[in-house]
Amino acid sequence: MKAETHPDYHTITVQLVDGTTYETRSTWGKEGDVLKLDIDPSTHPAWTGGPARLMESGQLARFNKRFASFGLK
Repeated sequence: MKAETHPDYHTITVQLVDGTTYETRSTWGKEGDVLKLDIDPSTHPAWTGGPARLMESGQLARFNKRFASFGLK
C-alpha cells in the first residue's frame, strides 16, 4: 500500500439532537472532535414516520391538477 494516500482515521464523538453522544471512528475532523448533528434518526420524519411536508403549490399542485381525471391523489 502506498504511504500517505489514505486520510487519517481517528476517534470522534457524535452528538445527536437530544444530547446523547457516542464515539466512533471517522476521517472527519481531528482526533477528539465533536460532530453535532442537526438531523438524526430520532428526529427525522423518514425514520420516525412523522408528517412529511409537501408543497401544495408549484409543480406538485400542477401535476395533481393535470392528472386529476385519472383518479390519482
